Amino acid sequence: MLKTKLFMRIEKDFLGSKELPDFALYGIQSLRARENFPDISRFDKAWYQATAEVKQACYLTYKSFKKALLSKYSEDQIPFTLIADDIIEALLLAAIEAAEGKYFDDFIVPALQGGAGTSINMNVNEILANVAIQKLGKPIGSYEIIDPIEHANIYQSTNDVIPTALKVAVMHLLTDLEKHINLLRSKVEETESRTRNNLRIAYTQMQEAVPSSYSKLFSTYSEALSRDWWRVSKCFERIKVVNLGGSAVGTGIGVPRFFIMEVVGQLQKITNLPLTRSENLSDATSNLDSLVEVHAILKAHAVNLEKICSDIRLLAADISINKDFSIPQKQIGSSIMPGKVNPVIIEFVISAAQKIYANDILIAALSARGCLDLNAYLPVIGHALLESIRLLIAADQTITDNIFDGLKIHADSAQLNLFKSPAITTALSVYIGYHKAAELAKLMKAENIDIFEANQRLTFIDDSKLRQILKPENLLKTGFSMDDLIST
Repeated sequence: MLKTKLFMRIEKDFLGSKELPDFALYGIQSLRARENFPDISRFDKAWYQATAEVKQACYLTYKSFKKALLSKYSEDQIPFTLIADDIIEALLLAAIEAAEGKYFDDFIVPALQGGAGTSINMNVNEILANVAIQKLGKPIGSYEIIDPIEHANIYQSTNDVIPTALKVAVMHLLTDLEKHINLLRSKVEETESRTRNNLRIAYTQMQEAVPSSYSKLFSTYSEALSRDWWRVSKCFERIKVVNLGGSAVGTGIGVPRFFIMEVVGQLQKITNLPLTRSENLSDATSNLDSLVEVHAILKAHAVNLEKICSDIRLLAADISINKDFSIPQKQIGSSIMPGKVNPVIIEFVISAAQKIYANDILIAALSARGCLDLNAYLPVIGHALLESIRLLIAADQTITDNIFDGLKIHADSAQLNLFKSPAITTALSVYIGYHKAAELAKLMKAENIDIFEANQRLTFIDDSKLRQILKPENLLKTGFSMDDLIST
């Protein structure tokens, strides 16, 4: 059997040389990172695409800068070499394509890495340089034509490009998360509306407590999701400030002032996001507390999702004596127990929430580990943040599609269970007093009878009045007035 011969090229840096496949768009810096960081976690594609959007803004700004220079000075007056128009155009086209997700297979740097993101930046630079070289009709690796640092990285630093790209990626994903929170909230509100008069037993500390309704329970979920949506919508304000143009530590060293003033505006146009340049670029380079704050908001949403799912799992569990609530059956639950179906959607959501809590600890701890002018742990912080957003999107989506779409309330049995529960006697305390209500509750429990039969035996209240009091519209009123007492 013939084997295809793999042609290799040699690339060099000041540390030495490496062989790379001829067809590889990545270069020596990416290969060194892949060898140094033997992690299998895939880098987030949204961050890769956002980095290409940042590069695109940088190339457009360079074009404007070059035009402004040449309008005032002749080329021989300028004390540095300008990049040729065809090179910048080729890099710009490559960045536009990468922002669409192309060439991601050649991004080989893993999610977990050292170096504050230099490997991320260089992998993108090498891809863009090699794609641009091909657009000019030259072979990959012809860095004498387009260099990954001199050209693809013009007026940029890892330390302003990569954190800016992270915030762009986060904002793109937050837009999607907002949508999925609202879809879930809408589905919960539909369920709340259709169960408006479906009575149920409310529980405190897992014990039967007082009469309530399923609508009241679902209203607590829709309110929590409303707060989640509001908080997520405010995240954009918290991370819109970027340090692009600040170079290595926010001083803008080696970057034209024109570029610093213009580049964020270009990025805002490209992304259609509410980005703004920091008034203190050193602060925006050094401190990551805004990411900690945003993730805390995401954690709050995870907490609400876990609470909702834990409640639903409990209400639908076979262990419940008064089971008047069921969730859709989605997949076989056992390879040995016939007919068993487990609440796997709920288990997925709770698992996702726990992962998000773990990410929150990691993000807070490593954000605090920033040292002086830079945080070297941005790659893993960013990966955890993006992972949490994706997990929340997935959780919202599966709860909407696989729990609330098909959730069933057995209203008749729920009401019968309520009327047989001592919890119903709380509704009578205002009419007959606590102690008589307690006697009713004791008899109901001892004889396993409902409130109506217990009252017939003890004759504490007229039967017709009792039935009036226990109508859903009266049980579910908020508090009582004297008119309520007199009219019943």
